[in-house]
Amino acid sequence: MNRRELVAGVAAAAASGRAARAAVAPRVVIVGGGYGGASVARALRRIAPQVRVTLVERQAPFISCPRSNGVIGGLAEMGEITFGDAGLREAGIGVVRGEAAEIDPAKRQVRLAGGRRLEYDRLVLSPGVDFIWNGVEGYDEAASAAMPHAWKAGPQTLLLRDQLRAMPDGGLVVIAAPADPYRCPPGPYERACLIAGYLKREKPRSKILILDAKDSFSKQPLFQEAWTTLYPGMVEWVPASRAGRVRSVRAGEGVVSTDFDDHRPAVANIIPPQRAGAIATKAGLAEATGFCRVDPVTFESKVAPGVHLVGDAIMPGDMPKSAFSANTQGKACAYALAAIFRGETPAEPVLLNTCYSLAAADYGFTVAGVYKPLDGALRLVKGSGGISPVGADAGTHALEAQYGRSWFDTLTAELYG
Repeated sequence: MNRRELVAGVAAAAASGRAARAAVAPRVVIVGGGYGGASVARALRRIAPQVRVTLVERQAPFISCPRSNGVIGGLAEMGEITFGDAGLREAGIGVVRGEAAEIDPAKRQVRLAGGRRLEYDRLVLSPGVDFIWNGVEGYDEAASAAMPHAWKAGPQTLLLRDQLRAMPDGGLVVIAAPADPYRCPPGPYERACLIAGYLKREKPRSKILILDAKDSFSKQPLFQEAWTTLYPGMVEWVPASRAGRVRSVRAGEGVVSTDFDDHRPAVANIIPPQRAGAIATKAGLAEATGFCRVDPVTFESKVAPGVHLVGDAIMPGDMPKSAFSANTQGKACAYALAAIFRGETPAEPVLLNTCYSLAAADYGFTVAGVYKPLDGALRLVKGSGGISPVGADAGTHALEAQYGRSWFDTLTAELYG
């Protein structure tokens, strides 16, 4: 063999190798285009461009739950929390509009509602939450048309906003907060603040009553300080130990009942108990809590090999259900998948969550934590993170509000821009 033949042979072998690798490029199907699923997709395209990524999302466009309380309270418009998929498509992500109806882990297929089947080498589910209808007696999907939950952003957000606008000055607003676990632990109390802000501006004789299925809640001292400082006498919180748990509703009559009282509010916001999204529960991936256990390094399901889950649908340990959690879990999952496809052992992740809350447009506060795998779950690193101080001055609260807005704008630009 002469030199020319040798070079030609090497070139041919290299081309053949590239073609073979292209033919077996790993296929990842991601169900759910919210903060978790979009984060997996974006990270995979960046760190493992050879992977073929298909993102299945039923909602078009995507409407963000973070900042939706601002829409309800008159601080934002729906357009500010609504995002298309052009940026995802431009990044080389195959976006499929449709509903994932069923998964077959044995055949490694996802069946869409229309019958189409998508094959995968690894599947990532980020389906968010679904509601446990009649977890509060009488509160089903039909009842939510009269007593909105507004816990999935979209038409329900506008329904609650419009009910508040239509109610007379002096009306009572009831917010029913669920027991743990549920999406966005501080969300009901931020909502109470921003509704109070609207009422203070427009209907100052009105009141808010929070009926709670718990005896404590996230950032409680900070929210209670905000109610006292910004909305004195307007917000009342009733814990479970004082018969705060809502047991039943009669939506047609406008009645919300606890163990001892019947309330007839002008507006009732009933946030029902929750579980992992339907595709995960139907596949048998959820445990008794209603949520799914995963490996804290790879986010692979404990019961279905090859299926990974991130975001609100999982029970990861200490890490709360938030958009920031879903974002960092999604990135960690993507790095784990890239390592698996290289035949390597994934590195243990270190994950961050920061949760921003608004009590008014210029009044914010946060809680943060760092999480690492320990004993099969994601545990808070001792001494990490922290919470905003009680008694902070107005300038500090204004900065925290700005930090929250900047986080939202940065993250949504990263994922959907």
